[in-house]
Amino acid sequence: MRLVWLFIAIALTLLVTYLCVTKGFNKWGLYYVFVLTSFGMFFFKSYMMKRMARHLKYLEEQKQKNNPITKNN
Repeated sequence: MRLVWLFIAIALTLLVTYLCVTKGFNKWGLYYVFVLTSFGMFFFKSYMMKRMARHLKYLEEQKQKNNPITKNN
């Protein structure tokens, strides 16, 4: 899903830039909001995936620490 947002952002950037050049920035410039939103979703998704991976690693470490069977005595 992360790459879908990147693809959408790149495609929108190209499309909106083309339309701004050919039809005028006053008419199509506002659509850059969608470009920024798409890039924002891409970076937010990337951040959340990394954060979740760190959290799952932390939970696994806590599980290993609190599990009496795997403790080294």
